Amino acid sequence: MHADNKPMKRSCLWNDRELKFARTVIFTVEEINRDAKLLPGVRLGYKLYNGCGSENLIRAAVEAVNGEPSNGCSGQIQALLGHSSSGVSEDINIILSSLSIPQVSYLSTCACLSDKRLYPTFFRTVPSDRFQIIGLVQLMKYFDWRWVGIIHSEGLYSEEGTNEFVKEAKKEGICVEYRLPYSKTSQIRLDTIVETLRESSSKVVLLFVSLSYTKSFLSKIESYNITGKQWVGSESWITQADLASDERKNILQGAIGFALPQASIPGLREFLLSLKPSDEPQSDVIKAFWEKFFDCSFSPSNTSTMCTGTEDLQTVSSDYTDVTYFRAENNVYKAVYLVAYALHALLQCRNGSNPITGKSCVTRNDVRPDLVLEYIKYVNFTTQNGAKVFFDENGDSVAQYDLVNWQMKEDGSVKIVNIGQYDTSVPEGEKFKLKENTEIVWGGNSIQVPRSVCREPCPPGTRKAINKRKPVCCFDCFECPEGTISNQTNSPECFVCPPEFWPNEKKDQCFPKPTEYLSYKEIMGALLTGFGCVGIFLSLLTSIIFLTHKETPIVKANNSELSFLLLFSLKLCFLCSLTFIGRPSEWSCMLRHTAFGITFVLCISCVLGKTIVVLMAFRATLPGSNVMKWFGPAQQRLSVLTFTLIQVVICILWLTINPPFPKMNMKYYKEKIILECALGSAVGFWAVLGYIGLLAFLCFILAFLARKLPDSFNEAKLITFSMLIFCAVWITFIPAYVSSPGKFTVAVEIFAILASSFGLLACIFFPKCYIIIFRPEQNSKKHLMGKIPPRNL
Repeated sequence: MHADNKPMKRSCLWNDRELKFARTVIFTVEEINRDAKLLPGVRLGYKLYNGCGSENLIRAAVEAVNGEPSNGCSGQIQALLGHSSSGVSEDINIILSSLSIPQVSYLSTCACLSDKRLYPTFFRTVPSDRFQIIGLVQLMKYFDWRWVGIIHSEGLYSEEGTNEFVKEAKKEGICVEYRLPYSKTSQIRLDTIVETLRESSSKVVLLFVSLSYTKSFLSKIESYNITGKQWVGSESWITQADLASDERKNILQGAIGFALPQASIPGLREFLLSLKPSDEPQSDVIKAFWEKFFDCSFSPSNTSTMCTGTEDLQTVSSDYTDVTYFRAENNVYKAVYLVAYALHALLQCRNGSNPITGKSCVTRNDVRPDLVLEYIKYVNFTTQNGAKVFFDENGDSVAQYDLVNWQMKEDGSVKIVNIGQYDTSVPEGEKFKLKENTEIVWGGNSIQVPRSVCREPCPPGTRKAINKRKPVCCFDCFECPEGTISNQTNSPECFVCPPEFWPNEKKDQCFPKPTEYLSYKEIMGALLTGFGCVGIFLSLLTSIIFLTHKETPIVKANNSELSFLLLFSLKLCFLCSLTFIGRPSEWSCMLRHTAFGITFVLCISCVLGKTIVVLMAFRATLPGSNVMKWFGPAQQRLSVLTFTLIQVVICILWLTINPPFPKMNMKYYKEKIILECALGSAVGFWAVLGYIGLLAFLCFILAFLARKLPDSFNEAKLITFSMLIFCAVWITFIPAYVSSPGKFTVAVEIFAILASSFGLLACIFFPKCYIIIFRPEQNSKKHLMGKIPPRNL
């Protein structure tokens, strides 16, 4: 085997990690050549090229394609491994694709390289950045980081990764507050980044840059004392423990990100650390690294010590000697095995044909890059360390990542702790997992998961509204309008409660509306009930007084039968007022209006009868008049019965056709239900009321006409005054009834019933009771006759 190392200018910056990758290739090739089962009878060879800058690397790739035979190997390469940089890999594949030479990269992660139309011969053993981006978005979604900033660098890896992140983040409702490019040479860009970090409201910063840019960025930003941020890193730098220092503790403490998974490669640690310049005596590269590692020189110099070549690498701290675990090296290891297994599959021959493709057998001398390219697509194997290797239609391998957390110590060193995994090979919902019982250190001096949102979620009781002038995460929250609720966080709209329900104070639940009706328990209901009971008591007391003095002239003078019937009807009027109080039901709704209508007609009929009696009594005193025989007691009873029966017929028709019924009125008040009795037929209600009004008006007219007739007890005047009160009450009742809300409608009706009943009771009976009790001397026939003036015959 031969390592063909091309000279490089000493001005180049030596990359310890790339040397480590190159040595891993050598280790893997030697391991494969020792395997008797893999490629039996065939030994792999390799050529290692180096360069400084992308131009030299591309030149090295061209030289590799057109290289001369060496150490028994054919001049034409069968596959090319590399490069680490996505941009360089892109440029190299443009050359290789035209020649059908397969290229296998172990660290080029740009998602753009998955496009087989542009890069048909490109494969990689490192996951595409697309998977990492989706993982980062899921990570931020998991911790509810909806408002983030991004710092990226120049180059294909960073720019394409950032574009992909913004696109995927938008799908999950994650917004980017700022997206700033970093340049190693621009102080203006650095100042812009510092100012933005200090003034921005987002707490999470995604640093999606390559390793070299990360080192440059941290070395400059550490002096600006940027605090209060949770840094999220890309796989390019998140496991580089050598980035840690005491000055960067306020930045890197708690940093989190996805890393290539840890792997164990038996023998690689010892192989890397056993390197000596004598192993590659012709390699200027090894000598240059050795001089850098040990600060010595192989050439005599006055400024440095001489290198002996026997120094121990285990005493050196660098990327090359960091062999605690292997991540990217495992991808190099798999890349070499990939080419070996493709060659092994190509050289299989059974019965004159290849068992995989069925094509003619190929000998080792007939191997061509285009044939290797074809068989790479069929590769599916497991390496000696258990790593599975196969590709999808885009040439991408299965994506597996470790989620790591930076936990820095007091001295500035860091412990990078594995806190979870992201594996695209498992079903949805299980791809992203955090380890249980693993402590996570957070950035920004936070003791709990940092909050990074432009606007806190809209709580239940509000609705979320997108502000067109701001990012979608910077939405507005508006309180739900009256009568509506939202019971979820960030609800896009508020929902109207069902008719019988009303929102609570927080507007996040619908509760049954409180019902309102005139109850005996409330003050108004109790007062009206009390007045009704007082009316019943006074009516009963008056009846008792009249009954005990029924033989006295004042009782007998005004038709005692009608008086007792009137008192009875007044009791019923006071009683029917009580049916209006309490929760409406079917029977109470029908009873209250019909009882009110019938009892009041009975009452007015009695008053009307008494009025007619007064008129007839006066006419009967005229010579030759015999009118009383036409309106005697029998006719009086019949008139009262007839007037009352007419109202009974009206009420029966009302109850039969469309009776009153209990109703929940939800129109007058939005926040409560009024339990009321609907009239059913409005015509029936106003017919009942109109008939009462007609009789009352007729009674008033007759009483008014008889007011100046001689009457010792002023019966006609008292009836006139009582009817005046009655009519006044019921005339004012109509507008008050129509305009009163809820239970006040019922209260107005009860008040009208009580007021008119008290008016009749007080005006007609109280003066007589006063005479019976306090002026008994006036309750005599002599007094009655003395009051009647002589009539002209």
